[in-house]
Amino acid sequence: QGQLVESGGGLVQPGGSLRLSCAASGSIFSIPSMGWYRQAPGKQRELVALATTGGKTNYADSVKGRFTISRDNAKNTVYLQMNNLQPEDTAVYYCNADFEFLTGWGPTRVPDFWGRGTQVTVSS
Repeated sequence: QGQLVESGGGLVQPGGSLRLSCAASGSIFSIPSMGWYRQAPGKQRELVALATTGGKTNYADSVKGRFTISRDNAKNTVYLQMNNLQPEDTAVYYCNADFEFLTGWGPTRVPDFWGRGTQVTVSS
C-alpha cells in the first residue's frame, strides 16, 4: 500500500508565499500523477494543480501565474510553491496521487490516494 504525508501549511499575509510538500511512501512501483486539491469551508474540493511523471502539468485558472507544481521523482515528492497568496486561497490543501503497484499481472494502477490535508490560511 501507499500513503501521502503533506507539510508546509500555515498562516500567511496576503501577498505572501508558502511552499507545500507531499511525500509518498510504501511499496510503490511508480507514481503516474501527483497533485494538489483544496477545499474551503462550505465549498467542494477542487483541483489546484497536477503533475505527471513525464512532466505535464495542469493548473486551475485561479492559480495560474501564482502557483507552481513540481516533482522530485527520486524522492517520490511533489511540491506546490504558492506566491502572491490571497484570502480566497484559504483552504485545506490535500495531496492526491495515482500509484502503480507490482502485482501478479504486472504494474497495476490504483487511483486516488489522499493525504490528510494541511491548512493554509491567508489573512492580515
